[in-house]
This record gives sequence, C-alpha cells and structure tokens, in this order.
Amino acid sequence: MFCMKTIFYLGSISLILVLLLASGCTQPAAPAATPQPTTVPQTVPTTEVAVTTAALETPGPTQTLPSIWNVNVQIGSNGQAINPQIIMTFQGGKGMDLIQGIDMQVTDSNGNVTTGQILQPLSAGETISLPGTMGNNDRAEVWVITPQGDQVKIIDQYVPFRSYH
Repeated sequence: MFCMKTIFYLGSISLILVLLLASGCTQPAAPAATPQPTTVPQTVPTTEVAVTTAALETPGPTQTLPSIWNVNVQIGSNGQAINPQIIMTFQGGKGMDLIQGIDMQVTDSNGNVTTGQILQPLSAGETISLPGTMGNNDRAEVWVITPQGDQVKIIDQYVPFRSYH
C-alpha cells in the first residue's frame, strides 16, 4: 500500500510537472501576417477658396464638344440653409475615357470664387460640391479638359438656391 501511494503521488507530481513544462514551452502562435490592403487611387475633388472676390457677371456663351468627347454633367443646389452647396454630378458620356478632367468654378452672390476638379479616371456619379449661398444668383461654370489639354466651357449658368418644379 505504501508503494501504491508513493507511485500515485510520484505519478501525479510527474504529470503536473509535465503539464507545467508543456505550458511554459509553448508560446502563443505568432499572429499571421496580415495582408496589407491594396489601395486603389481615387480621384478626390479638390477645392480651393480664392482670397479675392470677383465681380458678378452675366453667364456667357458655352461651347459644344465634338460628339466623341461628349459628356453629361448636372448642376444643382442642395437647398440646405445651414450649409448651402452647389453640386456638380458627372453623369458619364461617350468622352468619359477620352477627356482628361472636369473643372468647376462657383462664384457666389457675395463674389467669392471657389474651384474644384475631377481628373481621370472618371466614373459616373462622381461629384464636386462647392459652397454657395442662399441667393438665387450663384454662378456655376464647368469646363471639360480635352485630350489636347484645352479647356472647353460647357456650362455657365446661375444656380438657384431652391427651385420648385
């Protein structure tokens, strides 16, 4: 019986030592290398606020692009009194892969001039949002940059703060 108790105690102590050694020798697995996400360059509209004010002028004539370069843009106001914005939305068109970019300029009713730009790659639904006023005579001008680098004015109009159709 003495021998059985000794064997039992020695076996238990040995088992505990083996478990302690095994737990001390193992380290948590090194975290697997996390794959770095690939970044796709996105065109972000840039806006610059000019320090000078411009005299308000009547919108002038616009030009028509050749049909192969034709693009469709839409201009409107967000109609929000807290943060009035003039928004240009690019709708696509035959020339979306050919033109180099689209420039927009807003001259608000106070004479402040703000500009924005969208460059290639263009995709339908891209927008430029520039500050406006609650007046009805904020002027929006949009130019398309042709493959040769020329600017062609396609929109020059007043954008009302709110319109009721």
